[in-house]
Amino acid sequence: MALTEEQVQKLNIQFKGIPPEEIISWAVKHAQIPVVTTNFRPYEVAILHAVSGVRKDIPVVWCDTGYNTPKTYKHAEELTDRLSLNIKLYVPKQTTAHRDAIMGIPQIDDPRHAKFTEQVKLEPFKRAMADFKPDVWFTNLRKGQTALRDSLDILSLSKDGVLKVSPFYHWNDTQLDAYLKKYNLPNEHNYFDPTKVLENRECGLHS
Repeated sequence: MALTEEQVQKLNIQFKGIPPEEIISWAVKHAQIPVVTTNFRPYEVAILHAVSGVRKDIPVVWCDTGYNTPKTYKHAEELTDRLSLNIKLYVPKQTTAHRDAIMGIPQIDDPRHAKFTEQVKLEPFKRAMADFKPDVWFTNLRKGQTALRDSLDILSLSKDGVLKVSPFYHWNDTQLDAYLKKYNLPNEHNYFDPTKVLENRECGLHS
């Protein structure tokens, strides 16, 4: 779906306050190759439930760093089964055990941290995007998460021209809690991202 920045800005004004399902339906209708990405972090269940409810077979790209907690892996299995998710799993080319033996998890000020992030997160993501070549990318970005995300909106264009659709962008935790309660959906708060170190640090996929 080819949109200009001006068109995106106008649509964002129209879409503010519109139910996520309607935004998703609009995007799916106009998309040729839509995908949704997930890491099964807190509140990811909302975007997975909403998008799969509109298009059941949509590819769900999961870039698993290999460092998720047991609870997160069990949460992922539960949601995959319950929502019949069309999971497309992407993992780093090097095993976690191998990397732990030679590098471990570098701290943010360690020169090796950039290489670590590239290996466990960025390379698998780039590989997934190269495989699918999507024109629409559903995410659960929300305002208030990071400074970068505050500069985005419901719709935004990636540097590759892919339309990112974040239907819950203006929702807060209280609203999402109500959504999860309405549909009796489980949440996962035991998530661990080895590349972020700080909770409000950008993950790297959206910058």
